[in-house]
Amino acid sequence: MNEQRRQVLQMLADGKLAADEAERLIDALDRERPVSTPKGTTRPKYLRVVAVDTSGDSGPSRVNIRIPLQLLRAGVRLASLIPPEALVKINKALERSGTPIDLTELKPQNIGEFIEQLGEVDIDVDDADSRVQVFCE
Repeated sequence: MNEQRRQVLQMLADGKLAADEAERLIDALDRERPVSTPKGTTRPKYLRVVAVDTSGDSGPSRVNIRIPLQLLRAGVRLASLIPPEALVKINKALERSGTPIDLTELKPQNIGEFIEQLGEVDIDVDDADSRVQVFCE
């Protein structure tokens, strides 16, 4: 993580910035640094989940969720500010609730590769009464 990002996140943690202000500053920092992508491809910006259930009598029900991948990036950056002692407690609580995720393994420097891999995600689930799609755009 570069020093400018660290300063923005520290100001957020200290209460000197609101979350939306910090997000705008981090977005501006991202725009300053060009991201190299292969020619003809664009960097995905959203994770999309679309579900259509046509089994109901009242017509099809539809879910269409678009999650900004920037939200994932910001979450990982903010998680890096959590003190290690608190992470241990959070991990234990997550495990008790049935979500065995180790937040100590979330590293901001690895998020770029993770999001690149998400760009190739394309999941279709079909059955007689519904269709679910998960993809990046």
